[in-house]
Amino acid sequence: MNIVERFLNYTKFDTQSDENSQSVPSTEKQLLFAKYLKDELEREGLSDVVLDEKGYIYATLPANLGDNEATVPTIGFISHYDTSPDSSGAGIKARIVRGYDGKEIVLSEGIVSSPEKFPELLSHVGEDLIVTDGHTLLGADDKAGIAEIVQAMVWLQEHPEVKHGEIRVGFNPDEEIGMGAHHFDVERFGCQWAYTIDGGDLGELEYENFNAASARITIHGISVHPGYAKNKMVNASLLAAELVGMLPPAETPERTEGYEGFYHLTGMQTSTEMARLSYIIRDHDRERFEERKRVVERCVMLMNEKYGEGTVEAEVKDQYYNMKEKIAPVMHVVDLAVRAMEESGVACKVKPIRGGTDGAQLSFRGLPCPNLFAGGVNFHGPYEFVSIQTMEKAMEVIVRICAGVHSAG
Repeated sequence: MNIVERFLNYTKFDTQSDENSQSVPSTEKQLLFAKYLKDELEREGLSDVVLDEKGYIYATLPANLGDNEATVPTIGFISHYDTSPDSSGAGIKARIVRGYDGKEIVLSEGIVSSPEKFPELLSHVGEDLIVTDGHTLLGADDKAGIAEIVQAMVWLQEHPEVKHGEIRVGFNPDEEIGMGAHHFDVERFGCQWAYTIDGGDLGELEYENFNAASARITIHGISVHPGYAKNKMVNASLLAAELVGMLPPAETPERTEGYEGFYHLTGMQTSTEMARLSYIIRDHDRERFEERKRVVERCVMLMNEKYGEGTVEAEVKDQYYNMKEKIAPVMHVVDLAVRAMEESGVACKVKPIRGGTDGAQLSFRGLPCPNLFAGGVNFHGPYEFVSIQTMEKAMEVIVRICAGVHSAG
């Protein structure tokens, strides 16, 4: 089975996670794919294949070093198999556009992916692109990463002349809802460091990410018949609009880029009597991140001073932190990936993640875990695509990292 067949098989499974679920994994359908993947890993000759009760998969490619060779560190590769709640992952109809010509791609009647709207397409002229039919996401985030890891393990078994130490692979549910690393067994995984294969386009390498927090704000109003409401009604909907207006209007996702942080209003439910606002707070710099949380708390305080104590309540919770502080002391893990890209003819593009990965949380749990490209573009929606040639390069980079650990040793 080649990497394309493997990936297309994976897309047949609906593995959408559910942020409103309290179960682990968050959806039962994720376990159907997990069981399939476990069986596939066993068929492909990996050892110590384990699927635990929470849907986490661990497996080993044993070292192929001779008795007289020095031992080398055990490293790992990790990808998640859930897809985003933002767009349907059911009934994905993937197809291949051979030798993309740089023009519009008609996904289905009335649904067109064009370089005018998605200029990223122009970086892949002449390549073979896997696209959707415009009604679902594709799931390259992160089933492309899984396909690349598995194919690399198969390749290494077929080429015993390429020496490597013990390689561990791990696949998990629920990354898209921020829960992927929560139940990942770092001790069982047993690696000195690892790489998540969960990045974007060709050459991307990320070891910086946002510090992240959530803010859930509740506003208590007083409902009175509008005909008799003077000096009595407190309209929670209007107070919600007032609070939203207190945050910096230029510091939202649609107006920021690079290292710029933001406040993102992800949801709002309002009525006269009650309003609930959901925010995520993001910044790469830890001090600015802490200040952003204080800004939200000050807005709440000012609202309570104006409308009465207890009118507005806020629950602010940290979600994850910038992995850079954990990667910086072990930069050799990044250098190894850079060399592997150079040897594969890939221009390395080091960039900050405007989001988070499982690797960020794992890094803070003692497993340094930079993020490498998997090849998907326009994640979480029907215009998602992945280049076959990029997937093949990602697989090659994984192979060269494995061989590079041995060479360095």
